[in-house]
Amino acid sequence: MDPQMHERRKRRQTLAELGSSMRLLYDETAFGDRKGSWMDPEQRVILNVGGIRHETYTHVLKKIPATRLSRLTPNLANYDSVLNEYFFDRHPGVFAMILNYYRTGKLHYPTNVCGPLFEEELEFWGLDANQVEPCCWMTYTQHRDTQDTLAVIESLDLDRDPPTEEEVAKKFGWEDDYYSHSLNWWQRTKPRLWALFDDPNSSKLAQIRSYLSVIVVLVSILSFMAKTHPYFRIPQITVIYETGVILENRRAAIGAIKDFTQPWSHFFYIDAICNVWFTFELIARLFFCPNISKFLRSPLTIIDIICTVAYYIDLLLHAILLQAGSIVTLDFLSMICVMRLFKLTQHFSGLKILIQTFKASAEELGLLVFFVLLAIVIFAALVYYAERSQLNPDNQFTSIPTGLWWSLITVSTVGFGDMVPKTWLGMVVGSVCAMMGVLTIALPVPVIVSNFSNLYSHSQARSKLPKKRRRVLQAHEVKPNLLSVKSVPGKPRKRSNTPATPPIDQRKTGINGGADVGKGEEMARTPRSAKGHLHHSNPHSSANHQEANRLIEN
Repeated sequence: MDPQMHERRKRRQTLAELGSSMRLLYDETAFGDRKGSWMDPEQRVILNVGGIRHETYTHVLKKIPATRLSRLTPNLANYDSVLNEYFFDRHPGVFAMILNYYRTGKLHYPTNVCGPLFEEELEFWGLDANQVEPCCWMTYTQHRDTQDTLAVIESLDLDRDPPTEEEVAKKFGWEDDYYSHSLNWWQRTKPRLWALFDDPNSSKLAQIRSYLSVIVVLVSILSFMAKTHPYFRIPQITVIYETGVILENRRAAIGAIKDFTQPWSHFFYIDAICNVWFTFELIARLFFCPNISKFLRSPLTIIDIICTVAYYIDLLLHAILLQAGSIVTLDFLSMICVMRLFKLTQHFSGLKILIQTFKASAEELGLLVFFVLLAIVIFAALVYYAERSQLNPDNQFTSIPTGLWWSLITVSTVGFGDMVPKTWLGMVVGSVCAMMGVLTIALPVPVIVSNFSNLYSHSQARSKLPKKRRRVLQAHEVKPNLLSVKSVPGKPRKRSNTPATPPIDQRKTGINGGADVGKGEEMARTPRSAKGHLHHSNPHSSANHQEANRLIEN
């Protein structure tokens, strides 16, 4: 072999060994640096949330201190040392957004979950709900408006479930007697009589009473309106005779004066019967109500008292002052009975929603009134000076207060035509006033319509919900016999590789499944320990299935 070639090969081998040593030294150095970094595998954390595993690093969870995830240690009960993971039985979809909040510092709202659920998850993980990003804030806060609407509907008592005996006892202040089982006959009868006069849906008799009350109110209002018609009024005429003139043994009449008119006597009896019913109903409600002070402060009670007292005052004045000519006072007192129309809100849910709509839209209505008053004053002044700008002998706007009436009628787009501008400048002011009136009135209307639609749609949806909903047990309420199923004595278990199949009656599910669906759901919610025993039992052994079903149902 050539000595030069041998020397070249030896040099190449030496360089290769030197390169290998350098690479080994570089790898050891890089591994040493990597060992203490955040990207080290020992710093990785596995989080099992609702069966879905999430992996991240410890320093990511430390970004938001004083939270549940920032205080994770292997000493927690959630830590599984075998799987080297932390298990949390929470919503996995929401946790994905929460973990992304730790990574990016931006909290977004998932649109596939309900708002209260999202708030509960944030509260569990120790996060502030106000940190939601502005792009998701409107969507996130919609549930709060919905909850406020449902709370308003709940306060209206629209087709609500009948109260329980415990709720009735608390309402009347008898909870101590109820818990001690010492309610007497009167304490059991009074709530029923109150429900008869207050809740039309409490019984068939209460519905009949409600219909009768509506009929009496309508008859009273119709009687009040009908007796003002000339056909139903009898004139009271005073005949004037000429003194000293006798024709065929009769005095000669020279004139007649119609002093006033009175309604038919039938209306008196109709009003008397209606007001006797109103008085009886008021006294009964006052006698059977749970709280007298609260009952007397009710707006409907105040209206009922005013109308009833006005009738008896009208009756007394009619008997005393009929000949004195105080008809105006009598008519004014009779007009108060129209306020009884508000009593119909007790029987029609639509009227309650309409009144609540005006309450919810009070701010918009106040703003509407302010802008209307502002427009009335401005255009009344403009049209006054516009009509005086030219020679106008037929000027009807003699002052600004006179122009207020024209401005109000024009802004409200009614336009009676009793007052009109005659000059060109006045016509321009009238045209602008009409257009501004349309815009001013039209702007708040969508808000009011939206409030009514929101209340009405939620009330209709609430009325279609099932009256009785299945109760879900809390964790501390689960009985111990649901956590493990014992085998039947005398019959040893048989292991089988075939998965356990629930009985046929538990597999019957459907929309109207009722109790069968409940049993199936109860089997599905059985904890792991109970399911483990069931899976190892023989599926063909009916005795084991019957015993398991009996224990689960108990």
